Amino acid sequence: MTLSKLAVPKITFSKSIGFRKELNRRVEAYFETENISQRDNLAMYLKTAIICAWVLSAWLFILFVPSSGLVKILGCVVLALGMVAFAFNVGHDANHGSYSSRKWVNSLFGFALDVLGASSYLWRYSHNKLHHTYTNIAEHDFDINGEGLVRLSPDQESRWFYRYQHIYTWLLYGFLQTHWFVEDINVLLLKRKYYNHEIPTPKPADVITFFAFKVFWLAYVIGLPLWLGYTPLQIIVGFVITTVIFSFIVALVFRVAHVVDNAEFITPDPETSNVDDEWAICQVRTTVDFAPKNHFLNWYLGGLNYQVIHHLFPHICHIHYPKLSKIVKEVCDEFEVEYRVNETFAEAIVSNYRLVKALGNS
Repeated sequence: MTLSKLAVPKITFSKSIGFRKELNRRVEAYFETENISQRDNLAMYLKTAIICAWVLSAWLFILFVPSSGLVKILGCVVLALGMVAFAFNVGHDANHGSYSSRKWVNSLFGFALDVLGASSYLWRYSHNKLHHTYTNIAEHDFDINGEGLVRLSPDQESRWFYRYQHIYTWLLYGFLQTHWFVEDINVLLLKRKYYNHEIPTPKPADVITFFAFKVFWLAYVIGLPLWLGYTPLQIIVGFVITTVIFSFIVALVFRVAHVVDNAEFITPDPETSNVDDEWAICQVRTTVDFAPKNHFLNWYLGGLNYQVIHHLFPHICHIHYPKLSKIVKEVCDEFEVEYRVNETFAEAIVSNYRLVKALGNS
């Protein structure tokens, strides 16, 4: 056993008290009673077609339709918003296996993240495995890794410049997509781990696919516009507008579900690495829904505003989350587990701001 493996304490959760079992029973009963499928839903396929048409038409318009610079900029904004919908609704569900019951369908649509410059191979480990298993546990949940630039957990080390993080973190959000592209290569070739969790050893096909999509991303983002006669300055402006808007929204949405002042951060026992609670209850404690009555966000965010439901049932397609939230709320009430919700998106953003500022000053 290597030293890196020895350095990773195995986090364990206390024996089940029946909360998760009752949740699963009632959710399964709901799908059986309503006679509907957890995945492979017509509504999801229709949604995918609309989003794909949105992204493709915006991209083709920017490239091929003669128009003024201002209209091109507007096209970049529309494209960025479509890319967000593509990532949240298609790529996110598919990489959780909740898009379809067919593995090959999930794999195919899971490449949505690769098309956007990220790596579905690494995402499935850093997000599905580490974040969903160890939510809000420092040094295990990679989604609260501040890369030494920001402090996102009370269990992380404090630095003097964090006192300004509530100001500069908004600027960092805009670099997420570029960071994905660069850091993925660094992790696969050099680091080979997140924190001290070693990534699964990639097969040759995984490596080929990884780099093929990286080249493809550069080709259609930079190479194709150059070939069509756009100037380097025009390409830079278009890239910055699109990637900053896309990155900002994606980063913000993931932050306001966990890094908020009404979510909890879990600290395992330092000697036993045990968490004195059931895993499913920890998911509710560390996660906060937001804007559940906002019909546009319910559609646009791919169910990520129902983050509690997503963490408890990541294998179920997000179009079912609004109905499942009622079941989860009932079970939470019966087991005296607080189901937290920020009623609006603005409330969630303010809650995130308060926590980030507090963490920077403590």
